[in-house]
Amino acid sequence: MATEQRRTTNWLAGEEPPDSPRIAWRKRMRISVLDAARDLTCEAGWDQVSLSAVAARAQVSRPSVYKEFGNRAGLGRALVIRETRQFLAGVADTLHPGLPDSQACLEAAIRYVLEEAHTQPLIRAVIAAARHGSDSLLPYLTARADPIFDAGQHLVREWLGTRYPEQHTETLEMTADVIVRMTISHLILPAAEPHVTARRLATAALKLLQGSASARSCCDQ
Repeated sequence: MATEQRRTTNWLAGEEPPDSPRIAWRKRMRISVLDAARDLTCEAGWDQVSLSAVAARAQVSRPSVYKEFGNRAGLGRALVIRETRQFLAGVADTLHPGLPDSQACLEAAIRYVLEEAHTQPLIRAVIAAARHGSDSLLPYLTARADPIFDAGQHLVREWLGTRYPEQHTETLEMTADVIVRMTISHLILPAAEPHVTARRLATAALKLLQGSASARSCCDQ
């Protein structure tokens, strides 16, 4: 009763109420499970990771893992989302406010992604597996319906909108889609050094943007 009164008093004072013991344990358990899944994936690849092994590494019960993530696919998706969030944060920091020159700004963001991937153990492991065959975590990086892809595309589209406010929404969405897809493609199968690839992709993307605008203008006349 006293604990509940303190929580209410904190809430009325504008403070975030502390988590209940059950919620606090669940948050700690989720972090431990995701950490264990990441470590095991980096050690042996996701295809070799079982929920039993993850539960054992995290020192929690297997039913607890199922209850939190649903199944192995749910765990894999949650793992990739957590590990790639800093990608999006880094990209956002590069784009906003970003360099004054739009092409240089976009080039810097693409280069950030291509270089940062190799500093993240899980992402590096997924990419390495994809280059040598296939890995079942890869779709979470590339699937159109996944929040990671959607968030990346939304971030780029919003940036394009601030730099090219005169462009139609359809043109901005198409260009953002191309930028994200091509960046991921070169992340998996690099064709050149990151700075070269970033320059090429930024140049091609903005030419596409400008060309689409010109074609639309001609059609409207």
